[in-house]
Amino acid sequence: MPDSPMWCVAMFDLPVLTAPPRREATRFRKFLLDRGFLMVQFSVYVKYWPTGGIDMTTIKAIKGSLPTGGKVRVLAVTDRQWSSAYCFENAREQVADEAPEQLMIF
Repeated sequence: MPDSPMWCVAMFDLPVLTAPPRREATRFRKFLLDRGFLMVQFSVYVKYWPTGGIDMTTIKAIKGSLPTGGKVRVLAVTDRQWSSAYCFENAREQVADEAPEQLMIF
């Protein structure tokens, strides 16, 4: 039986008070986007893992790209947990994100 789909959640607080750390924070955000992550909030990014399980390649890539200073936390959440989250925007409840469409390559 295949593993259940998962979401990789990367959360971080990085220093941005001066130009060099701000550039590092921007580089890290761009790195996550280039690796297929989507921004959920300014310092919270997610990536869908349709085959389930923890993708250690992604975890190792994040670890190798960590900026100096600040804090970064990465966790795996089941698709069921992610879709049952309560989401609010402008004081109104929103429908949780659905799993992204799969890309088919022939």
